[in-house]
Amino acid sequence: MKPFTSQVIHIIQQIPPGKVMSYGQIAKVAGSPRAARQVVRILHSMSAKYDLPWHRVINAKGQVAMREENAFEQQKFLLEEEGVEVTAGGVIDLDEYQFHIENCIPDEEG
Repeated sequence: MKPFTSQVIHIIQQIPPGKVMSYGQIAKVAGSPRAARQVVRILHSMSAKYDLPWHRVINAKGQVAMREENAFEQQKFLLEEEGVEVTAGGVIDLDEYQFHIENCIPDEEG
């Protein structure tokens, strides 16, 4: 597994219930600020294998990024279950719910 992929997985695993991070924010913390689309691909392909809290990852505008209605409603429901307020249009207040992490890169053993 590439180091960036490993770092992204580790960062997503650290997002606590009731908080969210954006794809771009995760990419930046993982060391590649312009790799938000790569974070999307990693999240899509690795969520089940690593039991990632995929629902806690949103777009930079603070919106649920899922376009398909069932996926949108599922993500909205899971976030609300954790206490995150989500508008009917899928908007989340980043000032209140965004998880900030300075450096979450796993050590060589992790």
